[in-house]
Amino acid sequence: MITSSTISTTPSSLEFQKRQPIFFISSSPFRKKFTILCNSSTKTPPRDLPDTHTKNPSLSDQLKPLSLTTLTDQPKPKPNLQSKPNSTWVNPTRPKPSVLTLQRHKRSPHSYNPKLRDLKLFSKRFNDIDPSCDENEFLAVLDEIPHPPNRENALLVLNSLKPWQKTLFFFNWVKTKSLFELETIFYNVVMKSLRSGKQFGMIEGLADEMFDNGVELDNITYSTIITCAKRCELFDKAIEWFEKMYKTGLMPDEVTFSAILDVYAKLGKVEEVLNLYERGRASGWKPDPIAFSVLCKMFGEAGDYDGIKYVLQEMKSIGVEPNVVVYNTLLEAMGRAGKPGLARGLFEEMVAAGLTPNEKTLTALVKVYGKARWGRDALELWERMRSNNWPMDFILYNTLLSMCADLGLEEEAEKLFEDMKQSEICRPDSWSYTAMLNIYGSGGEVEKAMAMFNEMYKFGVKLNVMGCTCLIQCLGRTKRIDDVVRVFDVSMTRGVKPDDRLCGCLLSVVSFCEGNDEVEKVLACLEKANPKLVAFVKLLVAENEVNFDTMKDEFKEILNGSAVEVRRPYCNCLIDICRNQNLHERAHDLLYLGTLYGLYPGLHSKTADEWSLNLRSLSVGAAHTAFEEWMGTLSKVVSRQEALPEIFSAHTGAGTHKFSQGLSSAFASHLKKLGAPFRQSDEKVGCFVASQEDLISWVQSINPSVLP
Repeated sequence: MITSSTISTTPSSLEFQKRQPIFFISSSPFRKKFTILCNSSTKTPPRDLPDTHTKNPSLSDQLKPLSLTTLTDQPKPKPNLQSKPNSTWVNPTRPKPSVLTLQRHKRSPHSYNPKLRDLKLFSKRFNDIDPSCDENEFLAVLDEIPHPPNRENALLVLNSLKPWQKTLFFFNWVKTKSLFELETIFYNVVMKSLRSGKQFGMIEGLADEMFDNGVELDNITYSTIITCAKRCELFDKAIEWFEKMYKTGLMPDEVTFSAILDVYAKLGKVEEVLNLYERGRASGWKPDPIAFSVLCKMFGEAGDYDGIKYVLQEMKSIGVEPNVVVYNTLLEAMGRAGKPGLARGLFEEMVAAGLTPNEKTLTALVKVYGKARWGRDALELWERMRSNNWPMDFILYNTLLSMCADLGLEEEAEKLFEDMKQSEICRPDSWSYTAMLNIYGSGGEVEKAMAMFNEMYKFGVKLNVMGCTCLIQCLGRTKRIDDVVRVFDVSMTRGVKPDDRLCGCLLSVVSFCEGNDEVEKVLACLEKANPKLVAFVKLLVAENEVNFDTMKDEFKEILNGSAVEVRRPYCNCLIDICRNQNLHERAHDLLYLGTLYGLYPGLHSKTADEWSLNLRSLSVGAAHTAFEEWMGTLSKVVSRQEALPEIFSAHTGAGTHKFSQGLSSAFASHLKKLGAPFRQSDEKVGCFVASQEDLISWVQSINPSVLP
């Protein structure tokens, strides 16, 4: 694995009108975290949309607290206990609106219609036409319709056509005939077909046409528009049409409500999500598992454990049993919140409830275990999966392999890889081989890594850029430069396109080279991928003096042209190259520029009692350079006889990966070589400490000019 010292392998919103803020009161403990401030409005209604500002309250008025709008000083009459009211979504701020129900369209009993068979055969023939055919061919088939296109016949055919292009063509053809008035249901059928093709622009055009022709939009119409906007990731449009729906007095159904909750969640509008959720709950709506899945996902992505607990409490309070989808979302949320123990408890609860985990469930749990470095638990889960014949797919296998790579579990990964080879449906793919290359490369198993590379070539498995990077890094560390060049050339001929990580990998290989010939070979490869980076390297190692301002400008250009995650590794590698060429001054200049451009945040920290140097994100050469800078600053402070803390510490980290390069041991050797009075801390691995007295004495011994 490539360490941090090099490269790691591993729509506009609505314009809201100003109004008074609205507060909602809830008994749920979680609401203490959120003060709901809802400021929303709608755009100007489309053409011929009735002005509802004087007839119906706006959404802002509808969203007032129930305690201010539904509670009165007069006592309510006692309810009739013998009648059970229906659980209906109502607007508490106004009388029950005249809602067009989902069942309001009357349909003829086609099962007793003798025309049904002929029309079905006609629909099949129309569906069999190639969508790319000329318009005249469609018209020729339409002229052969077995029965006149009256309301029932046209609706039957319209419902059976796909894809959306044919549905729209037949709808437009019926309009040109003008044999009957097109009702809302016709537009709804066409809109649903367009939604399956993610044609939101056409759906919105049909909605405008309905306004122009005086065709009423019902809740199915609005729901179709909103859900299509969500599928197309036009979230602002979804909110806009949801606002329009409310202004007309129509209430959303469960699907629409869950969809709009998801829209607000995807936009990161947590308060709006909770606002709408509690608004629905106060109106008698019982959330379904989909709505709870939306809430789980929202809190999970934010890593909000309190939010996750709130969702679980809500589900239990209203008696909603979570399904597999909800459990999957909860497991992912627990992973982001860093709660592996709770994730395991949820999983056991799911199995105990009689639900069978699917591939997504197991993948989510493996990811949780991997993030928490619970390798043994993940492997025990794998054995349990095999014994119970739970479903497994490529993603799950590769997730397990990636976890083994992260934790350095080489033997376990090999067994898993062989298990994949024996599988009939989950044979190793490119990512499976990449994980193995990562494991062998990180462990320095060069021969095994090359054997895996050759096996990929033999079986025609495509090599991706990550696998190429892992292998080259391994070969570079073992100084097999000719193999590095060969693997790079073969990878390029097999279609691998170098990215910033691969360039950084080659840059790190340059820092491992011992002679100019080897350096030139690797730079020749790097030049094919990033000529500007090679030019900067040659500028750094030039024998003549380099102007600092020129170096600063060129380095800034290199960083601006690179991905953020590779900028610090680039700087680390460049510092290492300079130190290998005995260009220590330029290494110090690069460290200064790296600090100037924010590549090394938190490098130094000072308190009255302790000064610390954080070397965890540095390469070996960069760490040595940073320590030299630190000691140089200390010498100046000592010479000025300024106050110093009692303790000085340098932190290299222990390296949680089994195959880490060992910055700690390399730094310890460097301290010994310098004779610096830092010793390994007995309490913390990878921490070196020195007392004020010992450090001042050492500084004065190596630099007599700092003597008082």
